[in-house]
Amino acid sequence: MAKGYLALVLHAHLPFVRHPEYDNFLEENWLFEAITDTYIPLVNVFDNLINDNVDFQVTISISPTLAGMLKDELLISRYLRHLNKLIMLAEMEVARTRSDERINKLAVMYLDKFKDAKYVFFEKYGKNLLSAFKKFQDMGKLEIITCCATHGYLPLMDLYKSAIKAQVKIAVNEYEKIFGRAPKGLWLPECGYHPGHDEVLKEFGIKYFFVETHGILYGTPRPKYGIYSPYLTKSGVSVFGRDMESSKAVWSSKEGYPGDYNYREYYRDIGFDLDYNYVKPFINSCGTRINVGVKYYKITGETNNKEIYDRSAAINTAADHAGNFMFNREKQVEHLSGVMDRKPIIVSPYDAELFGHWWFEGPEWLGFLLRKTHFDQDAIKTITPSKYLELYDSYPTITPSQSSWGYKGYSEVWLDGSNNWIYRHLHKMAELMTAAARDYMESNPLNTRVLNQMARELLLAQSSDWAFIMKTGTFVDYAVKRTKDHIRRFLVLHDQLRRSEIDLNMLGEIERRDSVFENIDYRIYA
Repeated sequence: MAKGYLALVLHAHLPFVRHPEYDNFLEENWLFEAITDTYIPLVNVFDNLINDNVDFQVTISISPTLAGMLKDELLISRYLRHLNKLIMLAEMEVARTRSDERINKLAVMYLDKFKDAKYVFFEKYGKNLLSAFKKFQDMGKLEIITCCATHGYLPLMDLYKSAIKAQVKIAVNEYEKIFGRAPKGLWLPECGYHPGHDEVLKEFGIKYFFVETHGILYGTPRPKYGIYSPYLTKSGVSVFGRDMESSKAVWSSKEGYPGDYNYREYYRDIGFDLDYNYVKPFINSCGTRINVGVKYYKITGETNNKEIYDRSAAINTAADHAGNFMFNREKQVEHLSGVMDRKPIIVSPYDAELFGHWWFEGPEWLGFLLRKTHFDQDAIKTITPSKYLELYDSYPTITPSQSSWGYKGYSEVWLDGSNNWIYRHLHKMAELMTAAARDYMESNPLNTRVLNQMARELLLAQSSDWAFIMKTGTFVDYAVKRTKDHIRRFLVLHDQLRRSEIDLNMLGEIERRDSVFENIDYRIYA
């Protein structure tokens, strides 16, 4: 009989990046790399567990922008082109490295990996990776939850409640269209919570959400069970808090498992190591060297003299780390069950892209953990939040504190000197969108197209990813340009709407570029 429960939560999200105006666009690789390195390996792990009759329960949030890209025909065709190039490169590497047995073995590994990705995506699941996750959900192994429409950071939208409602309502609509049911849970972007936002979640049928650890610990009243139980907000929606101990063991590159010297080094890639003319056909058309995804070295330590990656040693290390993680969770629940009047739940959320993309062995670690939890002990059991909520008749009530994850835990990452300029524009756009939606409640087909596209531009501008990128200093030019482009397009459309002078060619071009949320209805802002 289990003494407690482990809720593993993977947050899968990427910003909407789609550029039909270019034949090849560097930032579209974010999606292609995530499919190859993270989403397909996770699908393989879940399929293998099911084939081996391993009982498990995992929760995954799939953001609406990610879902939209995963079913976009243009991006799917470009992913096929991307994979074919990787397979060609891996074949060249197998030939080039034949004289070095250790590296050649790795080249063969990458060739097999890329061929398997092509088979799983295009043959096994017919270009519909979302159907794989839906299959696992229908089998009761996976609980898929949603996120806000474009991962908008809600605490900094509170000036206009219509903007918050649109982010949630559109996400719920997209989820229902894809998965054929209403979502039970919602991942608040960046775990950003402002008191009262749970009322919006309730309005659209959400049963639970997550906050950062201190969102619970600094809540009112003082939480009876710490972070080891869900609580009811005043609206009746349940809230779960993140367990720091189990989370840090996985996400920290300094203190956690991913920093082990046996694991593959992410930052050493043949896109930078090999002769430029050799790799040129496989990098971006602008000619800039980039990571191509073929990496032959392990972390090794704080040294420039990296050692060759040993796949077998890395997999053994992943198995050991999975056992260590499980042992520590056993000890946690054994202690907690002695001081609580109910079985504790340990909520361990992670960015899904950590597994496989940043931490190459992450999917294997997850597979080992779920197997060991099933076969090797009986103190803990994996569970989804909705299943845990069914265990007890009542839960304490709490008002979580305003909070986020990230640096200092109170929105500073998304409101910083590097990015604070964006909010006066986002607030003004929300004001104009709300007014236009109310003024044009009954609209002709052309104005409806304009208003729907205005809503898309506002939503895309609100993506928390752009502020995050500006703060962290990577791809800043792209993040700034995306933000300004959406602001400009929105304002031009708004001006044309108010003057009744619609430029059809321009409208069609904007619709072609920013084609997310096909069935959007601007009236949500009214």
